[in-house]
Amino acid sequence: MFLVEAVAGWLADAAGLVADSLDMLADASVYGIVLYAVGRSRRLQASAAFASGVVQIALGAGVLLEVARRLVWGSEPVSALMMIVGGVALAANVTCLILVARHRDAGVHMRASYIFSANDVIANVGVIVSGALVLLLGSRLPDLVVGAVIAVVVVRGGIEILRQARAARRELDA
Repeated sequence: MFLVEAVAGWLADAAGLVADSLDMLADASVYGIVLYAVGRSRRLQASAAFASGVVQIALGAGVLLEVARRLVWGSEPVSALMMIVGGVALAANVTCLILVARHRDAGVHMRASYIFSANDVIANVGVIVSGALVLLLGSRLPDLVVGAVIAVVVVRGGIEILRQARAARRELDA
């Protein structure tokens, strides 16, 4: 889904889709880290969650830079492509959220996965709404706002995961 959204974001000149694609890349990285941690020690699970948070924050910062670039240099987002790809991504992410929700209390690493999935659903809805607003208003600003909001949500999710990972490590050290 990352590649589909990244290409669509580039073709549609849409910051929201680019932001969501980078969020998908972060999620794929995190899921790989989380899967590695399953069945391993709680300390390794906490370290995996910490690494996941760092990845989220770094990608969120990258998205903010891309939004700033588009604000300065301009963009002309293609609303129909934004809404179609946003809808497909929403279906994929709702499925992931349902699957992960059952296991979100299985450890800090699974809570991290749940936070990522919930953020994705929010981001997808934002992309769809911004696509509609771009169409209705004839302005690129809704796309830029949604791209920035997605980035902030990603960074906040990463910070929350770091907080939980640190708490889990302190609990292990006690």
